[in-house]
Amino acid sequence: MDFLGAPRPDVPFPMAEMTELPAGGGPKTGGANLGPPPPTAQRRSVTGYDATEDAEPEGSGFIEVVATFASILLLVVTFPLAIFFCFKVVQEYERAVIFRLGRLRRGGARGPGIFFILPCIDAYRCVDLRTVSFDVPPQEILTHDSVTVAVDAVVYYRVYNPTVAVSNVVDYSHSTRLLAATTLRNVLGTKNLAEILSERESISHTMQAALDEATDPWGVKVERVEIKDVRLPVQLQRAMAAEAEAAREARAKVIAAEGEMKASRALKEASDVMVESPAALQLRYLQTLNTISAEKNSTIIFPIPIDILTPFFSGALKKK
Repeated sequence: MDFLGAPRPDVPFPMAEMTELPAGGGPKTGGANLGPPPPTAQRRSVTGYDATEDAEPEGSGFIEVVATFASILLLVVTFPLAIFFCFKVVQEYERAVIFRLGRLRRGGARGPGIFFILPCIDAYRCVDLRTVSFDVPPQEILTHDSVTVAVDAVVYYRVYNPTVAVSNVVDYSHSTRLLAATTLRNVLGTKNLAEILSERESISHTMQAALDEATDPWGVKVERVEIKDVRLPVQLQRAMAAEAEAAREARAKVIAAEGEMKASRALKEASDVMVESPAALQLRYLQTLNTISAEKNSTIIFPIPIDILTPFFSGALKKK
């Protein structure tokens, strides 16, 4: 009976280990000890290897022994011809995972080089260990700020444990591709549009860590993830272009106003200098004439200061 509630009919009653405790505290038969049961001697993992280091290999059944003996007898009978079917070769970048009567053989994957299989009872599968790249199809993603964008990426991965890649997943390549597309949608769905456009490197690292953690039980190592392209809707592109153009015009007006302010200050300082030295104004007139004459103009308008004509006017008035 469960101490926290009524017994459940679908759960078997837990059996307690029966030991007897003497008055001095030593163990003897007769008492009940609710401690954990002793560990099992053998347990096999899904990959075919022993889960414990000291576990012994499982014994073969009678049918397996007979099948193995028959395979060896067939090999002996057809010896000259069977050699060509029993010896296999895998390349430097490949590994062979061998199954004997449906059970994974101990010792891990074979290769590179030559290995031997028994006819009719052994089957093997070659796994490529080279880095594989694939394109993630463009995904329509709704960002955190409710903007729909189409994003595609490229993923690089390799198999680091061929035994696990064959035993734990039906098709590690197809599963990795589907997981990459789902991870891309999940990661970008939590980002704003500005973060997607400006933080591609951090998003790539986040996706790589998530994919690597998810594909580790499959014997797959995701080496790199890169965001290729972010495509925005046409209307959004026009709106962003108009916003950028308005921002540039505003900055241009501010820069022009600052230039006029600096020019007015410079003119004020120049006028102060000309007030202190009247000859500076005449030199400025001559410099202006020199500049105009260099352009070969047919008409030259030269302003004459009123101060120069004042003595002539005063002399004419005295004569009258």
